[in-house]
Amino acid sequence: MHILTLVPLYLLASVCIGVSLVPGAWLFSHVSALTAHQPELLHLTAVCIAGACGFFLYGFTLILVLPLANFVLRARVVPWRGHYYSAGILNWYVHNALIYLARYTFLEFVTPTPLNLLFYKLMGMHIGQGTQINSVNISDAALVTLGERVTIGGSATIVAHYGMGGVLIISPVNIGNGATIGLKATIMGGVEIGEGAKVMPNSVVLPRTKIPAGETWGGVPARKIELRKAA
Repeated sequence: MHILTLVPLYLLASVCIGVSLVPGAWLFSHVSALTAHQPELLHLTAVCIAGACGFFLYGFTLILVLPLANFVLRARVVPWRGHYYSAGILNWYVHNALIYLARYTFLEFVTPTPLNLLFYKLMGMHIGQGTQINSVNISDAALVTLGERVTIGGSATIVAHYGMGGVLIISPVNIGNGATIGLKATIMGGVEIGEGAKVMPNSVVLPRTKIPAGETWGGVPARKIELRKAA
């Protein structure tokens, strides 16, 4: 089952990466041809710079190619519950495979910038104005809703799914306006975080947890905490 699933995914990844490499390859080829008769040091410098520029052209193109592939394949993610090895997870599997392809090859270079927000929006994430995402550890983008002025701290993890007793559960994550998710915190499937709430760094918010507006939660598992005000 794993082999039957992975082979098409690797083929899909190869197509997406190959198409995204075209602009960089074109630039490299032209610079190489233009400087072929120049002194060797100048030629090597030019083609090396072109190769480096080609990598970033690849990344910028990939940010557009992957959402297009997600749209063409109709890899829509919806709330779901069932066994890991079933046809019901195929869309979810493809959707996250495309997200991980960006995460592990380029997304770090544009996080946090408007480009990583653009990628997540194109993958179906709802993102309000003034929101900042300083992490690439996000799965199930189409089931994640971030309100306005939300701050996702560095290396925080947001996943709209979890496993339990051999069953995969895919459930939306909703984070309200002005909420803050601390450094390396983890938000799991089915979580709702109210407006202005805070999750402290390194905390783990377990599935189906509901954090009321304005509250501060922390710990593993995360619970409501009272912060002492300075005298």
